Amino acid sequence: MSSSLIQLLVLAGIAVFLILRLRSVLGTRDGFEKPPVTGPTTQRAGRRPEFDVIEGGPDRDITDHVEDGSNSAKALAAMKMAEPGFVVGSFLEGSRAAYEMILMAFESGDLSGVRDFLSDDVAESFQSVIDLRSEQNLTVEASFVGVREIALKEADFDRETSEGEVTVRFVGELTSVVKNADGDVIEGNANEIKRQRDVWTFARVMGADNPNWQLVATGE
Repeated sequence: MSSSLIQLLVLAGIAVFLILRLRSVLGTRDGFEKPPVTGPTTQRAGRRPEFDVIEGGPDRDITDHVEDGSNSAKALAAMKMAEPGFVVGSFLEGSRAAYEMILMAFESGDLSGVRDFLSDDVAESFQSVIDLRSEQNLTVEASFVGVREIALKEADFDRETSEGEVTVRFVGELTSVVKNADGDVIEGNANEIKRQRDVWTFARVMGADNPNWQLVATGE
């Protein structure tokens, strides 16, 4: 077997391993499609919420995102009681911005700018993949296109600790290629868009002075 063929097989093995690691810490990436700073924050107490609750009626800021009367709806209502300035719609807009910022920091291999928005476990998991790429002399060149879909999946609130958790489903679009030490592309296509699916959970102590949420769990 020639040395060039052996090198090709080794690179292919590395690419497969990295794809599996990426799926474990981020999400799934669908096939290719032709193209057709801050973390999530809450409104501070004292500011008028974007939506008002009609006395005796549902809070549309909640029911526009989760089913009325569901456990998630009750959790969001409890978060609003703990922090009157909390607005679900504003949170989701903030999470959209945080998704792009954190995802691209991961792709670029530098988490320093987003470390405050990551829990220790998530930061360690992301960094392990970044370190693996570095050890194999692999680099990622990525460009964020946009968030195609965003939806609140579920919410939870711990009344003892006042910690709220909100899980959000994202469908993002980006271009991304993985290159080896010689600059050869071993995965991806810079001219085609991939769809990235992620389910991220953000957590924060409601009513705390720090308005930023932390990413505490990732999945798909």
